[in-house]
Amino acid sequence: MSKIAIGCDHAAFQLKEKIKVYLQSKGFEVKDFGCYSEERADYPDFAHPVANAVESKEFDFGLLMCGSGNGINMTANKHKGIRSALCWNAEIAELARLHNDANILTLPARYITEEEAKKCVDIFYSTAFEGGRHTDRVNKISGGC
Repeated sequence: MSKIAIGCDHAAFQLKEKIKVYLQSKGFEVKDFGCYSEERADYPDFAHPVANAVESKEFDFGLLMCGSGNGINMTANKHKGIRSALCWNAEIAELARLHNDANILTLPARYITEEEAKKCVDIFYSTAFEGGRHTDRVNKISGGC
């Protein structure tokens, strides 16, 4: 089973806790990089350690969450080699893996149900990168302008 690094801010704490248990029940090895309560927390403090863990290959994938998903996703994508995808439904999560070889799933905790979040997790971590014509595109992501 894959090793998954997870992190969130205060707005996503409740969802993170539920998804963490869900992933563990499916046999994934999960490391929680925080936050650890609903007390105010800044998403970059958790996005950077998760992105570092995935970037260094210590973990196969990441899972990040904040209120809208935007801030934590933007932070993770500052790391070379990270392709973090903000997903709000299972179809987007599947395409992020198939076509973009995303290695971090980001969820918008305030705009997604627990049920839909679980569907995103299921499809994201079970879908392989399609390769082919998508490989050249993915290779261009880190190349700059």
